[in-house]
Amino acid sequence: MESGKKMMCEKCQVEMIPLEVTFRYLERSFRHPIPRCPCCGQVYIPEELAKGQIRKVEAALEEK
Repeated sequence: MESGKKMMCEKCQVEMIPLEVTFRYLERSFRHPIPRCPCCGQVYIPEELAKGQIRKVEAALEEK
């Protein structure tokens, strides 16, 4: 998400705000702040997070 650019929830038409979200994979979890709708809870997972941190966690857990 570009700095200074507002992310809007399509469903609620309100601005998404950075909130801590818990991600779970293979009985493990980690928390990360991402844009989330304060009304319905829908999240936006930026591509860099999906291809970066989340992929690293998946790879590390699958190696075990």
